[in-house]
Amino acid sequence: MEGQRERGAGPRRWWRYGPPEGHRPRSGRWPWRSTAPLTAFVLLGSDFAAHAQEGERAALDPFARVLLVVACALLLGRRRCPVAVAFGTAATVLIYLGAGHPYGPVLLTVAVACFSAVVAGHRRAAWTAVAVLWAGHVLMAHWQYRWLPPAGDGAAPWGQEAVVATWAVAVVALSEPARTRREQWARERAERARAARRRADEERLRIARELHDVLAHSISVINVQAGVGLALLDTDPEQARTALTTIKAKSTEALGEVRQVLDSLRAPGAAPRALAPGLSGLPELVREAAGAGLTVGVEGEPPPLPSATDLAAFRVVQEALTHVVRHSGSGHARVCLGRDGTVLRLRIDDDGPATGADAGGGGNGLAGMRERAAALGGTIEAGPRPDGGFRVLACLPLAPGDTDTEEDR
Repeated sequence: MEGQRERGAGPRRWWRYGPPEGHRPRSGRWPWRSTAPLTAFVLLGSDFAAHAQEGERAALDPFARVLLVVACALLLGRRRCPVAVAFGTAATVLIYLGAGHPYGPVLLTVAVACFSAVVAGHRRAAWTAVAVLWAGHVLMAHWQYRWLPPAGDGAAPWGQEAVVATWAVAVVALSEPARTRREQWARERAERARAARRRADEERLRIARELHDVLAHSISVINVQAGVGLALLDTDPEQARTALTTIKAKSTEALGEVRQVLDSLRAPGAAPRALAPGLSGLPELVREAAGAGLTVGVEGEPPPLPSATDLAAFRVVQEALTHVVRHSGSGHARVCLGRDGTVLRLRIDDDGPATGADAGGGGNGLAGMRERAAALGGTIEAGPRPDGGFRVLACLPLAPGDTDTEEDR
């Protein structure tokens, strides 16, 4: 069903971001507005040309006028079938000239058709149509004129052929800048489409990471507190009440953070309701971990950080502590903060032992931490320690000259 919806919405999606690279969509509109005045000009101009060439060329009869209308009518399809229109107008004009009718604006139909073919990217077809027209005219004007009307006509001067050839080359050459400009617009449109899709993908990934970090941490705390409450419900109701209070507070906080993330989807570009979390919220994170039965020691003070680095550092610590709560049998963890030049170093240790088959760091949480670090040009190392337990080591580069620090926020 999804594939069918994509196929059905294909053209509409193309023009939202631009057509796919290399695709040349066919226009659904007929160019009436430009073709109608051109037809009037060709018909009226041919009458004037017939009077000017009276005695030299055959008069305009009904057959000639039909050919003029046909040549102009073919131009209505120049956007849909530019190659066929280019050759069709060239053939019609050859028949018109072969019947001895006067030179004039009829040649303009071939010029417009070939111009459209070049702009549409069919350069070789346009040049071929012009070459066929010129070669056919040379053949009629210099070898077959004895058997063609008007009677008693002589061979055309070669200088005239040079003028016709120059005119044809000029028409096709002038269409090249238009073709180049159109292709440049198509490339720019495709690049904007790719950039828009790339930004959308990055935004989806960012939201997915935020939701995972918020929900994983909150649900882990709720799960631990629910276990404590169930265990103490009969023996220590007061402690069970405290656990239930913690569950309620944590679930309310999680719902608020989830709502904030989802609001960014409903109103792109709108200011968030609350400040983005950072290492200034580390004491609150330690208190939440303590409510889940984990004692956390913090060493070092967080330096002023750019907002993106501050958020990533907070999420790394949050996910690492969540990992300890869910997968470690230890009741103690240490968070060490330090700055090494332009690099923020975070180390989160626990004494283990690991519990559960997925305690080795293969879940989505650690993968999300690595993605956050990689987005800033940093690294994440996570794995068992030689002396037991588990360690997460993060190195996050600080953007030099970035003044959007914690104090600014």
